[in-house]
Amino acid sequence: MAAEIHSRPQTARPVLLNKIEGHSDAVNAAVLIPKEDGVITVSEDRTIRVWLKRDSGQYWPSIYHTVSSPCSCMSYHHDSRRIFIGQDNGAIVEFLISEDFNKMNHVKTYPAHQNRVSDMVFSLESEWVVSTGHDKSVSWMCTQSGSMLGRHYFTAWASCLQYDQETQHAFVGDHSGQITLLKLERQTYSTITTLKGHEGSVGALWWDPVQRLLFSGASDHSVIMWDIGGRKGRTLLLQGHQSRLVSVAAFPRHCHHFYLLSSSIFYHLPGTGIIHKRVQALRYLQLTRQLVSCSADGGIAVWNMDTQREEAPQWLDSDSCQKCEQPFFWNIKQMWDTKTLGLRQHHCRKCGKAVCGKCSSKRSTFPIMGFEFPVRVCDACFETIKEEDRTPLATFHEGKHNIAHMDMDPSRGLMVTCGSDRIVKVNNSSLIPDNSCM
Repeated sequence: MAAEIHSRPQTARPVLLNKIEGHSDAVNAAVLIPKEDGVITVSEDRTIRVWLKRDSGQYWPSIYHTVSSPCSCMSYHHDSRRIFIGQDNGAIVEFLISEDFNKMNHVKTYPAHQNRVSDMVFSLESEWVVSTGHDKSVSWMCTQSGSMLGRHYFTAWASCLQYDQETQHAFVGDHSGQITLLKLERQTYSTITTLKGHEGSVGALWWDPVQRLLFSGASDHSVIMWDIGGRKGRTLLLQGHQSRLVSVAAFPRHCHHFYLLSSSIFYHLPGTGIIHKRVQALRYLQLTRQLVSCSADGGIAVWNMDTQREEAPQWLDSDSCQKCEQPFFWNIKQMWDTKTLGLRQHHCRKCGKAVCGKCSSKRSTFPIMGFEFPVRVCDACFETIKEEDRTPLATFHEGKHNIAHMDMDPSRGLMVTCGSDRIVKVNNSSLIPDNSCM
């Protein structure tokens, strides 16, 4: 059994309805087919599969198609039944699925990238397919002619993408932790701004065009909400995906020391392991004002965004503790003058002041700033936090498998997850309260 460093508050939990097995390698994406009891999956085993639910209650492959290179991502448009598959070789392949979901015909192959396609979006309005890749670029191609319209290069791998169809703005997250906002035009583009806030590679983005909010998740196990529509640079930090200790039973039998999985490092200790919770999937439910985030270790967080939250403060710089004025260890002059040893610098998560360990000996949750687990606060701020201030604004659940991709159908209360363990799970989303209203 897994033993956590931090206990997770539990309310309703996702209930497993079906487990789909049969892939011989990691499943990189899985989407629910709207108005159908079906799931589409793409995998490193080079297969595209359409699974339909039979009278027996089990899912069986209705379409099983193999392509030339591992499938890294997909974009499915249900109304037109067009599906775009990104591949490890940089190509994007378009197929048309039949009305009965029993046949799939090849339409076009797009030479989008020189390396693995990491994410993509198909826009029916503009007839574009916008994609990002490990060749450090974002490209947009015309689906009518199959020609390249434009390309922009970054300094790091472009890892994830969201696209606003109305304004033709693209949000691109990369492995350096930055998010770039681009305005795309035919044959040209312009860089609007760069969002900096993550300390690790950005693994997932979600754009809500109604409230004009952008959500990002990264390998620093944090989620950030960017208020794009507010035009005031307002950001909210959400921290609930913490590193934790697990038993050796949680690791594959062949793992002896460490291995890399979806850019998350698993360290093997005698009988235990440490998992870094890279956030790899996001979904904002506009009707209930809730954000669902999933991490590589199977953690599922549901954040209440229908509440007044506060921005976490910027960390202040100082050569000495801003409470007791003792020097930090690099402040040689003050150490010499006062004949004292320098102290290690910390920061209070509530006020942002630079403090020493003695002046910040307390830990507290502070959900209104997004801190759902205890974090360091200075002694003065600790006294100002009331018990009602510690009321959780998020719930946490276990998906019980690596989650690399997640899709939801709120109208039916369904969630599908998939990952490197080659398993696809279909759950009812009872973790989202009041499904009936969605």
